[in-house]
Amino acid sequence: MKLLKLVPDDTNIKFLKYRVPFYVISVLLIIASWALVLTNGLNYGVDFAGGQEVRATFTESAEAPVAEVREVVGDLGYGEPVVQRFGEPNQVSIRVRLPDEVADDKEAAQRIANEVVAALQSDFPDFRLDGNDNVSGKVSGEFFTQAQWALLFAMLAIALYIWIRFEWQFGVGALFALFHDVSLTLGMFAILQLEFNLTTIAAILAIIGYSLNDTIVVYDRIRENLKKFRKMPIPELLDLSVNETLARTVMTSLTLLVALLPLLLFGPAALFGLTSAIFLGIFVGTYSSVYMAAPILIWLGVDSHSFVPEETELDKQEKAARGLA
Repeated sequence: MKLLKLVPDDTNIKFLKYRVPFYVISVLLIIASWALVLTNGLNYGVDFAGGQEVRATFTESAEAPVAEVREVVGDLGYGEPVVQRFGEPNQVSIRVRLPDEVADDKEAAQRIANEVVAALQSDFPDFRLDGNDNVSGKVSGEFFTQAQWALLFAMLAIALYIWIRFEWQFGVGALFALFHDVSLTLGMFAILQLEFNLTTIAAILAIIGYSLNDTIVVYDRIRENLKKFRKMPIPELLDLSVNETLARTVMTSLTLLVALLPLLLFGPAALFGLTSAIFLGIFVGTYSSVYMAAPILIWLGVDSHSFVPEETELDKQEKAARGLA
């Protein structure tokens, strides 16, 4: 069977020729994304905004019918509930977000909890209420803050790792590419008002991992070519490196998109935010590894001497002894 090649072996696309316009567009998109986050805000799920929690046991079932419970509670119109098993397999925790106008009204919150319980008792004869509580918005806020710090430290740790493995310019380039990807993902959630919850944090971490992997592949090739082609101008060398890794990048991205597309179109509503975030992240992660992470190396001063070891005093003495100094 003939091998499928989406990108010919002798590809020579001048990516770096348009680096300035693409950088301007990307910076404007980053600014627009953060402006949307600050003005529109994010549609926080119950994980971060607080809400009402109902704990229950399905006494006649070996396992709790999580998907059916999620559908029944979701039909009540209080947004996408968080339904999780805890303790025994037939026990679940159901959390619904309270409308803003009743967030501080305990009686209204209790009425909503009673509505949830009544709906579940109607659809599941073996439903047994174990208790219900109000999830404090303060606790959820602390949870959100911890998630932000986790993301920030993850990005900084990644940048430090690349700095040590390559040069500091590569660490800065990777960090900027990751910031670009995360910003555009947050912008999508702000403009579409998709629910922002713990699964979204997981999606962002997945995007960071994918983007980083793609960036390191390109950086590895740049480092190899810097040692191999010492006299080649940097823009040409970067173009060469991106073109040499393009087949791998395109094939990886396409296979991931093909795998995600059915889940995006026909998957459960609870996973839509996660899937759409990763779907967008593959696009922006691929783009940023080519147009963000690589061109910035020119402006940060990477050249053919970046990976040449500094000459020590002993080296100088040996060269002088051999008449090469």
